[in-house]
Amino acid sequence: QVQLVESGGGLVQAGGSLRLSCAAPGRTSSSYTMGWFRQAPGKERESVAAINWSGELTYYADSVKGRFTISRDGAKNTVYLQMNGLKPEDTAVYYCAAAFAFTAQGVGVRPPDYWGQGTQVTVSS
Repeated sequence: QVQLVESGGGLVQAGGSLRLSCAAPGRTSSSYTMGWFRQAPGKERESVAAINWSGELTYYADSVKGRFTISRDGAKNTVYLQMNGLKPEDTAVYYCAAAFAFTAQGVGVRPPDYWGQGTQVTVSS
């Protein structure tokens, strides 16, 4: 079992920045693909960004390319999502996830094995 603990959400004005963190204590988590999904009110959960265990492969949704950056610190078992140029349409609950398949073109249909509790990101116009 892998526990994922998120932090860093909040309220920000359009054009601002936030950095989300997801800590995954435990040595086994270092080999997992990790990433971020989000769900806005009335919408389905969507993939936002993902990174493989080595950090060499990443994926970004078209809507966040050029604005968001995913990274991981293997020594700390932590993955980060740096969000710049935030827009009101980025408002959602952001969920950290681990252990799922993805390519640079997209995330696989099989759900991640592990989920965080979610953190709210609200972008005001």
